[in-house]
Amino acid sequence: METTRHFTATTYVVNDGECLLHDHERLGMLLPPGGHLDRDELPRDAALRETREETGLEVTLLEPETSVTADFGRELAPAEHTMLYDVDAFDGEVAHQHIDFVYYGEAASRDLAPDDDERATDCWRWFSPDDLRTHDELTEEVATLGIEAIERVESRQ
Repeated sequence: METTRHFTATTYVVNDGECLLHDHERLGMLLPPGGHLDRDELPRDAALRETREETGLEVTLLEPETSVTADFGRELAPAEHTMLYDVDAFDGEVAHQHIDFVYYGEAASRDLAPDDDERATDCWRWFSPDDLRTHDELTEEVATLGIEAIERVESRQ
């Protein structure tokens, strides 16, 4: 059977030395904002849109260096990480994979205002590096990427 892959974008949002995560109801885990790319969307644009829809925050994404000058195209600014996840069948979905573009971004405020059809503001929590290291409900991956995002954002200031 052929594997179907979906493209997704995730943003580890940082403000004042802490990272924003939410209780993902369907997956039963703490995750940063993110979601599927629309058909005509580039990954960085999807990361910004998903963050804005889910949290109401305007985020500035970090700008990794690009090094290629292309004659017939353009080099897209790379994600901080690109991950491959197996997604089990759920609620009539077919099992598939997500190719997830992971970004780090900085929010100027903590004023959460998700779109009406998104998660309530009480689902979101800010985590310090110590919280990320010691919280027993976090996956090692989310804790590691959250700490890395905080360090990268803080090192720019």
